[in-house]
Amino acid sequence: MQPLMERITGALAAVRNPRTGADVMAADMVRDIATTVDGKVRLTLLLAAQDDATLVRDVRQAIEALAGVSDVRVDVRDPAQTEPTPARRAPTSAPPAMNQPQAPATGGMGRALPVMDAAPKAPPKVPEPVAYPQLGRIIAVSSGKGGVGKSTVAVNLAVALAKMGKRVGIMDADIYGPNLPLMLGVDAAPAVVDEKIIPLEAYGIKVMSIGFLIEKEQPAIWRGPIVMKILTQFLKDVAWGQLDYFLVDMPPGTGDAQLSLVQATQVHGAVIVTTPQQVSVGDALRGVKMFERTAVPVLGIVENMSYFENPETGKPIAVFGTGGGARLATETNLPLIGQVPLDPRIQEGGDTGRPIVDAEPTSRAAKELEAIAQRVVERLVSIYGN
Repeated sequence: MQPLMERITGALAAVRNPRTGADVMAADMVRDIATTVDGKVRLTLLLAAQDDATLVRDVRQAIEALAGVSDVRVDVRDPAQTEPTPARRAPTSAPPAMNQPQAPATGGMGRALPVMDAAPKAPPKVPEPVAYPQLGRIIAVSSGKGGVGKSTVAVNLAVALAKMGKRVGIMDADIYGPNLPLMLGVDAAPAVVDEKIIPLEAYGIKVMSIGFLIEKEQPAIWRGPIVMKILTQFLKDVAWGQLDYFLVDMPPGTGDAQLSLVQATQVHGAVIVTTPQQVSVGDALRGVKMFERTAVPVLGIVENMSYFENPETGKPIAVFGTGGGARLATETNLPLIGQVPLDPRIQEGGDTGRPIVDAEPTSRAAKELEAIAQRVVERLVSIYGN
């Protein structure tokens, strides 16, 4: 079998840029290919603004399909901000270093790096995430897919924490679909004082969302670097004051926003929201694994839309099946910290800016969400102390 590096470059030579028609290797879009002895692959893809973002997926899938590949990481960079590739020198008579075979002398190698041996040199130092102690405990509320009620859970957890007497802020990191303005009933351009953005307030919590800064019909067509800049600005340039808990409503999936957040600051814990359906559980599992790989403790699983309570008999009706949250908790060895019933008043409150924890505090759903907030606090205390 060919060496892994040769098979990688061969696979990438079959991936074409729809804009130019050239393959990504011939077009020198791939740089810094590196592999480890256990099959991990990392490379840089130069993606111009006018290129199709699906090229990232195509490159990753082409490598993942190769035998012996265990993990693939594609770092995307703007070619306008990248130094030109230095001219390749003619081969010398010096033998290659042991355990570091030279890359094949084929065109378009994209500055391939040598294969790393069992005792690789220390990797380049990555900038440390910035600490924001004034934000208190930072909690990411995430889901593997959309439509599971992640933002609803995030908003009601924030309001429940505020009702417990905590100082709470919530940031809308769902750049492509910001829902917090609607769900909290606040929608105004925030003021700027002394070069700091003043967050809006609702139900005793401080709120910041990209939805306050763009028109409702304006699509957010942004790549990863822009998402990183927005999240970083929301962390450091907003006058949050001193908080006890800072919730981040993440977009669904495991993409740019999740990676940007954990690179920007220390996230103290994540809450994963799912529904009982198996398709939702499978996607949520990827979210759990993503946070585990980035050293973020997962505080627990919340199963939303668990059941509908028959208004006449009070008996639960499993509209979306049963046991999904429990299965995910068992598979990941994490606690199931709550099962929120399907209640039409939750949807109504989301549409009218009245979270159910405030609007219907005696309802079963509100009580369960308040219990989840208490369990989140207890989990954080068990990990970090008071």
